[in-house]
Amino acid sequence: ASAAAYVSHVSSPPRPLPYPKDPTRLFAMAAATASARPVVTVYDGTSDSSAVAGSAPLPAVFTTPIRRDVVHDVHRDLAKNARQAFAVSKDAGHQTAALSWGTGRAVARIPRVPGGGTHRSGQAAFGNMCRGGHMFAPTRTWRKWHRHVNQQQRRYATASALAASAVPALVMARGHAIDEVDEIPLVLANIEDATKTAKAEAVLNAYGAGADVDRCRDSRKVRPGKGKMRNRRYVMRTGPLVIHAGGTAPRAFRNLPGVDTAHVDRLNLLQLAPGGHLGRFIVWTQEAFNKLDDIFGTHDSKSAVKGGFQLPRAAMTNADIGRIVNSTEVQSVVRPAKDVKKYGAHKKNPLRNKNAMAKLNPYYAVMRKTEQRVQAAKQASRTARNAKAAARRSQSKAFYAKLLADE
Repeated sequence: ASAAAYVSHVSSPPRPLPYPKDPTRLFAMAAATASARPVVTVYDGTSDSSAVAGSAPLPAVFTTPIRRDVVHDVHRDLAKNARQAFAVSKDAGHQTAALSWGTGRAVARIPRVPGGGTHRSGQAAFGNMCRGGHMFAPTRTWRKWHRHVNQQQRRYATASALAASAVPALVMARGHAIDEVDEIPLVLANIEDATKTAKAEAVLNAYGAGADVDRCRDSRKVRPGKGKMRNRRYVMRTGPLVIHAGGTAPRAFRNLPGVDTAHVDRLNLLQLAPGGHLGRFIVWTQEAFNKLDDIFGTHDSKSAVKGGFQLPRAAMTNADIGRIVNSTEVQSVVRPAKDVKKYGAHKKNPLRNKNAMAKLNPYYAVMRKTEQRVQAAKQASRTARNAKAAARRSQSKAFYAKLLADE
């Protein structure tokens, strides 16, 4: 990747930054990179060549935590508020005087079209399984079309989308062609009064943003599906977003393919993160860029425009926990890891182990003593019977021996 793909400082040349595959590390690096740069270069928008007009302090909104989940949820709900109600006709599938033939005719009891002399007569009607019948669960115009989103969530998502637009890795990951852009965010001065589209396109080409416009121009194609017959025949990729503070700049940029314009006082998440995806390529005017601290406030002061709003602060300065734990500073003071052997609990059979059974059944001891007492009594009775039987057998043997002797 070229040097334009990375964040550059005014007084130092751009240096390559690692591009981690883990999204958590990527967003942590993005926040740290944005907060480590105090100023942004302001380029002269009246020149057709890359000329520096000065510098501007980086607004605090660009250090907002980048929350993909918040942006996605807010965008999903806000995008539903532009829908138009639709429904099938209430009479669809019922525009015939169909009646069931009843039983006894060896056909199903579904209503059937009356009459004769045509293929339509006798055909099943009304049911959702029938040709020309109604649909299952017909759509209604009183569906819940719109969604309410809390104001604080909308503001948080907007600030997070702005912070993501200052990270070159996220802008490139979204598909924007910014290889020739000197610095992100791109701030141009003296373009509010531009009135000609040719002049606006020349300015974008001078500062490397023309490649993204060409990407959008080349992507224009016929929309697949029925939409091509409904006044939306063509589709095209999304290009740069020009944020201004008024003037005639919107008229100069609005006719460029893929380019959108927005007023800094009326920023819209649907434009800052189209499709709910972070990293929109934004071209700022200097006046709009300087108003961000007043609109969103800083971490120390609340917004002057949005009542009671203060920029959210990240819970951690560096969210890369693994890097912190494995750093030399932490590892030099922590004690070594203990080698603790873990033994699995031996499961004992309650039917074989008296103590295990006693834990399960507190009455087991009493029951066991009762069983032992009964068994002892049975054993004593059995021993007495056996002794008596042995005595009878010995007497019988002696009597039998005596009879043999008498003979």
